[in-house]
Amino acid sequence: MQVAAISTPQDNFRWRWRIVNYAGEVVEESRETFPTIASAVEHGSKRLKQMDVVDNSVPYRPHGRSTRHLRVP
Repeated sequence: MQVAAISTPQDNFRWRWRIVNYAGEVVEESRETFPTIASAVEHGSKRLKQMDVVDNSVPYRPHGRSTRHLRVP
């Protein structure tokens, strides 16, 4: 799972943390806002450790095909 920081105009450009699994699903999001990205991620990381869960989700693959041909060697 990953912790991300998000902000919206409704939050007056303050930050929230969001925990997302590898399938792209939101697991949990803070109700509290934070003044910086760093502080939001710090609090979200602490929460993720408290949750002590294993992510067994399957990463989302929209087309199921490789993009290897698009990468520069």
